[in-house]
Amino acid sequence: MKGPVVVAVMDGVGIGARDDGDAVHLARTPSLDWLIAEAPFRLLRAHGTAVGLPSDDDMGNSEVGHNALGAGRVFDQGAKLVNAAIESGKLFEGDAWRSAIARVKQTGQPLHFLGLLSDGNVHSHIEHLFALIRRAAQEGVQNVRVHALLDGRDVPETSALTYVEMLEKVLAEIRTSGKDYRVASGGGRMKVTMDRYEADWPMVERGWKHHVRGEGRGFRSLGDAVETLRAETPGVIDQNLPGFVIVGDDGEPVGRIEDGAAVILFNFRGDRAVEISRAFEEATFTKFDRGAKPDVFFAGMMQYDGDLKLPAHFLVPPPEIERTLSEHLAANGVTQLAISETQKFGHVTYFWNGNRSEALAGETWIEVPSDTRPFEERPWMKAAEITDQLIDQLRTGKHRHARLNWANGDMVGHTGVREPAIVAVESVDLQIGRLLPVIKELQGALLITADHGNADEMYERDKKTGAIQRDEHGRPKAKTSHTLNPVPCCLYAPSAPELRFDETMKNAGLANVAATVLHLLGFAAPADYLPSLLTTSE
Repeated sequence: MKGPVVVAVMDGVGIGARDDGDAVHLARTPSLDWLIAEAPFRLLRAHGTAVGLPSDDDMGNSEVGHNALGAGRVFDQGAKLVNAAIESGKLFEGDAWRSAIARVKQTGQPLHFLGLLSDGNVHSHIEHLFALIRRAAQEGVQNVRVHALLDGRDVPETSALTYVEMLEKVLAEIRTSGKDYRVASGGGRMKVTMDRYEADWPMVERGWKHHVRGEGRGFRSLGDAVETLRAETPGVIDQNLPGFVIVGDDGEPVGRIEDGAAVILFNFRGDRAVEISRAFEEATFTKFDRGAKPDVFFAGMMQYDGDLKLPAHFLVPPPEIERTLSEHLAANGVTQLAISETQKFGHVTYFWNGNRSEALAGETWIEVPSDTRPFEERPWMKAAEITDQLIDQLRTGKHRHARLNWANGDMVGHTGVREPAIVAVESVDLQIGRLLPVIKELQGALLITADHGNADEMYERDKKTGAIQRDEHGRPKAKTSHTLNPVPCCLYAPSAPELRFDETMKNAGLANVAATVLHLLGFAAPADYLPSLLTTSE
């Protein structure tokens, strides 16, 4: 291509059932509709084994999706790596696990487990937590505390009590042997602890106060907390429940994190684990007043940032992603632009570049600050501002390749509110319409795809029949998690009308995009990359 080659990721925009629960279908999308009808178009796999997850029952997510887009190959990802490390026993033979066990046996302080309590398999999996708890008991750890972050985002929106019951059953079984294993604190994942990309540090501060200091509203049990908070705020979903602590008969918190303890953050995904890890590890910390930092041994399920070596100790080595698309382009002197708003900035930079936190030679990174108000209140988010800057940058002629992420379909899709999700998709389509004439003007190419589905399925479905599930009042049950649906892939390259997708290529996925970008730029892809989606044959 003479002009720039641009990859636009419509985060969370899959191809669904085209029914009343499909916000992508319900949205007015003239630009996307035209591309699907008139330009090269195909579907891509964006979940399960196509992005390195354990099985095709596992929905995709933004982390693994952007890894695949940027790597050009499929790497085993966090969930699969942790499963293997637990099954083989290697996790429990590693230095991090051995050090955590040794610390609490020596001091008598509890072993604390902090993380997302669900089986969503996006940030964590409850079975990983249970394996760690049971192994701790087996190895003679007397005291364990769990700090449970409630999901309702990668799983049904009010499913928390299912996981609470599972956890309490495991803890109760272990307590029969005389050990003291209890829940210590908790809260909804979008209210405490799990911020990302420094969008909302007060969220992390609230988590720190609950988990570490034991400050916050007290409840006698995790179940009591969930039920009471729901009753007080009808309609609230799990991810938005406020934080709390669990107290004993004396009214005192049962699980402050104090000197001599060990803390394991059992989330395997990095983006929402980095900030709380920094709070535990950084000697000089200025993001909030954390008070006296307790002297604890801290470890992550994985290392969440390989460049920053954060955390220093981790149970399972992360995927080693090398020779990414960005590295190949940088080595060949190709200038690159990465742009998104805060909520997805790390996805088009860190994850796209194989979990590297520093820009490569010739890369320009632009972050548009996200709003902090609820996404359903501002479903247009920063799509227009991203496009403004992208167009200005493309017209400078400085960037041979650009990649961007419009976050709307995912972030608004996660709210479970259909009407704002429709507006979110329409907002993205409007930006596509603005970008098309610029691509034509510059004689470039625009490859539009998504990292996974989300807004395409806003209602829960019966797994056997596929029918939309309804509550006792006949209303559809909102879905807040990602989907298993394929994602669109459209090519707009008006100066190269001979280009088309290879219709003989079956089961192509996100990892095929990297070779396609190299193809458009005039480079041969490395031999081990998945092949380009394009053909120029008649």
